[in-house]
Amino acid sequence: MATTTELQPELTEFARGESSHGSVDEKHQHDAEKQNVADDAHKPVDITRPFPIEDDEMEETHQLTVRAVFVGCVLGAIVGASNIYLGLKTGFTFGPQLFGAIFGYAILKPISKALPESGLLGRMFGGPFGPKENCTVQSAATAAGGIGILFVSAIPAMYSLNLLSDLPQDDIGKLIALTFSAGFFGVFFVIPLRKYYIVKQKLTFPTPAATAITIRALHNSVSGAVNARKKSLMLLYSFAVVFVYKVMTGYAPGVLFDWHIGWTLYRLGFTSIISLENYGWFIEFTPAFFGAGMLSGINASWSFFGGSILAWGIIAPSLVKNGLAFGRAASDEFPLVSYNALSFSDPSLYTTHPSPRYWLIWPGVLMMLVYSFVDLGMNSGPMITAMRQANVSWNPISWFREDPEYDADQDEDLSPKADRVPTWWWVSGLIGSIIMCLAIQAKLFSMNVGEAILSLLLGFLFSFIGVQSSGTTDVNPVSTVAKATQLIFGGIAKGAGYSIVAGETINLTAGTIAAGSAAQATDMTGDLKTGYLLRAKPRNQFIAQLCGAFVACFLNVGLFILFTSSAPCIIHLPEDGKCTYGAPSVAAWSAVASAVVAPNLPIPSSSGYTAIGLAIFAAVSVVVKYLWLPKKYWGYVPNWNAVGLAFVVPQVYYSIAMAAGSIFNYVWALRNPASYEMYMFALSAGLLAGEGLGGVFQALLAIAKVDGSLFGTAIGCPGLEFCG
Repeated sequence: MATTTELQPELTEFARGESSHGSVDEKHQHDAEKQNVADDAHKPVDITRPFPIEDDEMEETHQLTVRAVFVGCVLGAIVGASNIYLGLKTGFTFGPQLFGAIFGYAILKPISKALPESGLLGRMFGGPFGPKENCTVQSAATAAGGIGILFVSAIPAMYSLNLLSDLPQDDIGKLIALTFSAGFFGVFFVIPLRKYYIVKQKLTFPTPAATAITIRALHNSVSGAVNARKKSLMLLYSFAVVFVYKVMTGYAPGVLFDWHIGWTLYRLGFTSIISLENYGWFIEFTPAFFGAGMLSGINASWSFFGGSILAWGIIAPSLVKNGLAFGRAASDEFPLVSYNALSFSDPSLYTTHPSPRYWLIWPGVLMMLVYSFVDLGMNSGPMITAMRQANVSWNPISWFREDPEYDADQDEDLSPKADRVPTWWWVSGLIGSIIMCLAIQAKLFSMNVGEAILSLLLGFLFSFIGVQSSGTTDVNPVSTVAKATQLIFGGIAKGAGYSIVAGETINLTAGTIAAGSAAQATDMTGDLKTGYLLRAKPRNQFIAQLCGAFVACFLNVGLFILFTSSAPCIIHLPEDGKCTYGAPSVAAWSAVASAVVAPNLPIPSSSGYTAIGLAIFAAVSVVVKYLWLPKKYWGYVPNWNAVGLAFVVPQVYYSIAMAAGSIFNYVWALRNPASYEMYMFALSAGLLAGEGLGGVFQALLAIAKVDGSLFGTAIGCPGLEFCG
């Protein structure tokens, strides 16, 4: 009976578009906050707590509807297709949040007004469309457009090492099962992450926060409120300008987007300055990361930038100078050197002849691991208290009844208790997904129970790093951090005496589960941040996420088969190495998988010692911060997760842009606080949305074969090669 009682309101709302009645606590909170709206109108928006309710804000009678989930899944499919294309080309992907939010509004707002509320079509697509339902659209889009990271990294790497069939279409069942394992395990353990990172730590989550700002501004644009109109216009203008700019950069990247200062000075005769180019120190005019820096703040952004200086301005050149790391010639005509190689034909070269990027991976990974878990440990006391206040109980009987000792006044979570995901929902799903994962890995990939459990545990642990990093810097390093999974399972394979093929198989299978589930959990936590700010029901978002994840499992497998059918070189690289898709992540995963099953540990000793030293330093700084440093000085302690991220992400122009954005924000707030309070979040949201959707449109142009690689100019690009 308890199951039916708790589930029925949400099933009714989903099927008929009707909302269950709000709780008494929610109504009191609603009335109290409406009284203070006028006082808060001129204060800066606080993105650590739900947005205040405005006087003219519509009261939504439905938030979880068929139309919202359907449109969200369709939009997620579009982003998923673009992301697999972009990931195979460059290794980078775009988040679906802003795409789903903006285009969901553009599609459903006019349809909701045009259709009558009566009739089957009207009940499914007609009626008022508000910000909370808009949040459901982007939730479904985020889940449906996610998990594609697996199909631009670990899974094609399995084919490149001949660990599966010759053609992906012969492995449809295996691929779908593997995707289900990673995707749904990640979705189900996201609820406790929400409690810790959104409610307790109050992380920024730049893109999800910008998504919430965007949705709020879109739905306030017709309210008549002067402030809402100004913010909406700022959002619209900044989005439009950046979108057009991003599309244009694809046709002249060396002029409009990337300024290779070292290359230009070298061409003018300053030959020694070419090192600036070789180590990646050039300027990229990326509005998205400028906006991310505006939202992340000084500490996170400058920790990221400081890490780039330490890694790529000090350590990498020192390694090369002292013969501890090596580069590869990138051009026969010019002295261009690449220091980012991750693939070697001889496994011994990983320790004897590493690239700076490979050498830096291990200190960066260990720093992020240690920082995240020491910080988690220092917060374990308050976190346990918060979980108790949230009525998180591991007694199965308590999952089906109310806690008689619940005290709303002591609850940090500002979402009404009746709107949250019941504990038994996610615990039951988590147990079911674990059983499914164990069965699939044992039956289809010959992993024993211990190895399968370890891969799931690592996925859970890596999700903390992914959420912490994306919550502060807007960059998700899970794919790189998951290299630790490959190292661990490489040791297991050697210890168990597995053959090379068996070792590589469990290595990449475990990496797929760990990276996929952690990436999914990271995306879903950010999605719940958007809902938290908009006061959307977490249980509604959870259902939308499950629907989107179900679509994603089939969608991404189909897209992968489509791309590999049109370009077989993605999974079977020809001897000349030429392929339409560079697939850098595929090369990295296959290289590490081959390296870690080699007889000797594939980590250079100097890299390992440095990793241990920096990890200890990071751990000590966290302990000192919490135990002895006054809280007012915490902002001066480096964010070691951001520092470690700079070690594993060689694109230093991201940290430069974020540092510039944070300084711009700081000066703006000092010089003109009124303008800052009015426009800052709308501007940053427009920057993020404009470049994100501009990148998706660039992908569509590439698919249509009218992009800059065919019709653009390479002026300003090193070596006169296209650099877009």
